[in-house]
Amino acid sequence: MPDRSFPRTTVAGVSLSRMIIGTNWILGLSHRSPAADRQIQNRFPDGEAVLPLLSAFLREGVDTVMGPLQQERVLQEAVRTAQDCTGKGLILIDTPIINVDDNEQARREARAVIHRSREFGAAFCLLHHSSAEQLVDKNTHRIRRLEDYTDMIRQEGMIPGLSAHMPELITYSDENGYDVETYIQIYNCMGFMMQVEIETVASIINSAKKPVMTIKPMAAGRVTPYVGLNFVWNTLRPQDLVTVGCTHPDEAAEDIEISRAALERRFPDIGKRASPNPNQDAFGV
Repeated sequence: MPDRSFPRTTVAGVSLSRMIIGTNWILGLSHRSPAADRQIQNRFPDGEAVLPLLSAFLREGVDTVMGPLQQERVLQEAVRTAQDCTGKGLILIDTPIINVDDNEQARREARAVIHRSREFGAAFCLLHHSSAEQLVDKNTHRIRRLEDYTDMIRQEGMIPGLSAHMPELITYSDENGYDVETYIQIYNCMGFMMQVEIETVASIINSAKKPVMTIKPMAAGRVTPYVGLNFVWNTLRPQDLVTVGCTHPDEAAEDIEISRAALERRFPDIGKRASPNPNQDAFGV
């Protein structure tokens, strides 16, 4: 099957596929149960096991991947294996956890972590929400000392951004003109893990001064791909992106077809669901 292209957008001058390969469902971060986490980890014990999944995305022109690159061995192996075996490059978005204490030792630790992002080949370095949100001052609408970390990222030749589970990070960053080129924001039709109403987050995303990389479009498996992906693609701007996680190449192909159909305003070619009796009128033609 020949390779295909997927719709793209530009973030800080870098061309990215509008679909981003998510990694929670590779790393065992299911947001469902410990048993589900273990099932994922057993499926993907090493990078070679991830190769068919990443290859399925790459064949369809989805070449952007997001995750905690430097702290997850399986993810590092998967990226290297996929690039070596397919001959295609992946654009890497790292989401490192850093020490944001206000002292010299903490800053040295943060600089070392950010340096490792560059060593592992990340083009984008988006501070993990658990680190960035410690710096938020709601009273003054500021993100304290954020410039220290965006400068460290720039010095390493990477593009800075923020993981903003707290939607105020987008508002405050835009308000203060911080050196931030893109945001990560949770966005799905259930409001799963979102800190305010869906409509409010949609408004913040659509008003953001920079492209937004949305995550958890299917609410960690709580809605079907057809429902979840149609919602996000039809309520985001052309410059925004959607991060999709799955565990099997067939799931990747299905998610990509649903996404293409949503963007092309047509019904996806995905077939019918299974049933003990598929010959029921309610299942359609």
